[in-house]
Amino acid sequence: SIRAIENSDVCILMIDATRGIEGQDMNIFQIIQRNKKSLVVVVNKWDLIEKDSNTMKEWTEFLRKKLAPFNDIPIIFTSVLNKQRILEVLQTAIRVYENRKRRVATSALNDYLLPIIENYPPPATKGKYIKIKYVMQLPTPTPQFACFVNLPQYIKDPYRRFLENKIREEWDFSGVPIQIYFRQK
Repeated sequence: SIRAIENSDVCILMIDATRGIEGQDMNIFQIIQRNKKSLVVVVNKWDLIEKDSNTMKEWTEFLRKKLAPFNDIPIIFTSVLNKQRILEVLQTAIRVYENRKRRVATSALNDYLLPIIENYPPPATKGKYIKIKYVMQLPTPTPQFACFVNLPQYIKDPYRRFLENKIREEWDFSGVPIQIYFRQK
């Protein structure tokens, strides 16, 4: 499993709906996350679950809480025996692969992010104001962004997640982990 994860671009994590998410599933998820691979979560044996009108929504919320903070993951409920939504898994995996290869122009990135950063700047630390000059996507196989800053050492994780969420709002990076680096300008 580990070698297959390391050699893949998109991983499909299959969860048994009758058992829920188990320790082994979480171990595999952590390996996927550590290797910075794209992910589609598939809940199989959906036909064996007793359902009401909110079951799918409750399962989705439960899975997102378990897999937090990386929660922009497509979740598909399937039944292999009934051949239910099997093609959707492959189509979603292809879409996630396209998201992984997505390139955002530096000008579009700055036109969108700099006004947001100006309205919600990183909090000042030790009386020093942090100024982000510009943002660019790095030429890497996975989406990685560099923010050029006057004091990169003072930017904390919550602000990094804020920027990641803003990027995800504008561009479809569903299922793909994003890395944001802060570099000295």
